Amino acid sequence: MEDSEKLKRIVDARMKLKARFEDKIRNTPSVSDNRPMGKGNPNRHGMPVIPVGQTLTVKWPVLDLGIQPDVPLNEWRLVIDGDVESPVELTWEDFLALPQTEDTSDFHCVTTWSKLNMNWKGVRLLDLAALVQPHETATHILCYGYDGYTTNISLEEALKPDVLLVHTIEGVPLPKEHGGPVRMITPQLYAWKGSKWINRIEFLQKNKLGFWEERGYSNTAYPWRNDRYS
Repeated sequence: MEDSEKLKRIVDARMKLKARFEDKIRNTPSVSDNRPMGKGNPNRHGMPVIPVGQTLTVKWPVLDLGIQPDVPLNEWRLVIDGDVESPVELTWEDFLALPQTEDTSDFHCVTTWSKLNMNWKGVRLLDLAALVQPHETATHILCYGYDGYTTNISLEEALKPDVLLVHTIEGVPLPKEHGGPVRMITPQLYAWKGSKWINRIEFLQKNKLGFWEERGYSNTAYPWRNDRYS
């Protein structure tokens, strides 16, 4: 009974968040751009499957800051705090007890490669947001990794249903070199917006630059507008 009531609370909170941000999400460039740049058939959001300047790869290149933290599952924690009603700190068991989502999406790296049709399993950021209930004043999140990395995302992008915190890729645990045990994925933005080895999500009342954004990368990171740098 307790689990079903918890799920109902998450679903109700998710639907309220969805309604609150629905118009903003519908008007983001990766959904509504009427002149997107790229080639190939439309993806599920109506954008060309290969964004401008990208080349397809079958490999999954490894990119990081030179640090690949080793985080045992019994020590892994995810803190979600900031401008929210109910901040939490999740253990691995808490994380797996949340609604799990399987999705297939594409991965676009700012270094000009794209990998298509990747099969993920994890938790929607929308469901995590529903758990903590952001205040009306929240506009952005800042994500933190165990390697010291940070990156910023507007809530209208972060709350899209294909933005996940993933622990599984192609049916196996996410490898450490790709951000395991948990990383964030942002299919409608360049992939640097998805923090590897994620351990904190802070809800903010205004935008705050992350690691690459402070070094001249774009705040918004829209692949179909070639929006790589500020």
